[in-house]
Amino acid sequence: MLLLTEADVVELFPMPLAIERVEASLLAQHKGEATNRPRQRIFLPQSSLHYMAAALPQENLVGMKIYTVAHGVLRFVVLLFDAASGELLALLEADQLGRIRTGAASAVATKYMARAGRSRAGVIGVIGTGRQARTQLEAVAAATPVAGARVFGRDEARRLEFAREMSQRLGFPVDPAGDAEAAVAEADVVITATTSSQPVLRGDWLAPGTHINAIGANMAARRELDDAAIARAAVIAVDSLEQAREESGDLILGLSSRPNGWDDVHELHEIVGGSCRGRNSEDEITLFKSNGLALWDVAAAGAIYPRALEAGRGRKIELGEAMSR
Repeated sequence: MLLLTEADVVELFPMPLAIERVEASLLAQHKGEATNRPRQRIFLPQSSLHYMAAALPQENLVGMKIYTVAHGVLRFVVLLFDAASGELLALLEADQLGRIRTGAASAVATKYMARAGRSRAGVIGVIGTGRQARTQLEAVAAATPVAGARVFGRDEARRLEFAREMSQRLGFPVDPAGDAEAAVAEADVVITATTSSQPVLRGDWLAPGTHINAIGANMAARRELDDAAIARAAVIAVDSLEQAREESGDLILGLSSRPNGWDDVHELHEIVGGSCRGRNSEDEITLFKSNGLALWDVAAAGAIYPRALEAGRGRKIELGEAMSR
């Protein structure tokens, strides 16, 4: 088994590779060449355990992500197995991996659902200033021409630091906005990446043609989008309908504003695979509601593992050695 740390993951899994792997996994899913099991949760008085599994048989890969939440601290690992032999190939620390692959999924959704015919580089509006917001902006900027971005978060110091850091990292201006409405006004792509349980994005703020990547709420009672934002979306995509029906508070609470309810919701792989359109006109508002798939974790680990072997990264551990400790 190869033990790979957060530092190894960051070094071996650049965003362009992450986008490539997530898109390939969605195509495999569309062809019926992938298996994904939605997240399960165990809640205890002072902590919780979360686990999700997937397989890519064509790549001989099967794996699982497991993480705990205790006292506000999250600890993530991904286990990657050889699907034929059952051998445990790698154990990866997976906090950074999760942020990168979640950003990559939004990049893929933006590629297929945002307006493609613009004559100018676009503006990205970001609500949220945490670590997920950073990889979201980095990934979306890799998927579409960007003239600049605006960001809002409730903490002014964090908002200013986010703008300074991401401007320097990405090479285009990222400006702090005075409020959420100012961040998303006339934006071509909007990102919500918050821990809020109440809507932070209102539908009447959105310009025609906006694409939304909503990634922050993954509990049934939490939402980032109000009813108007859900009602205005002409195309709604999720990563997994089964998982969304359990976790996507934005849709569980907001689809009552639509006569067809869940019948209006598609899985992203259908759009990537070409059986559904990501949008039908330049003026439509489109929405990708992301909860995260184990399939993306396995695809990511499957790319990181051979690169680690080639680069001599990680620590090799015999399972007998590990079990004796």
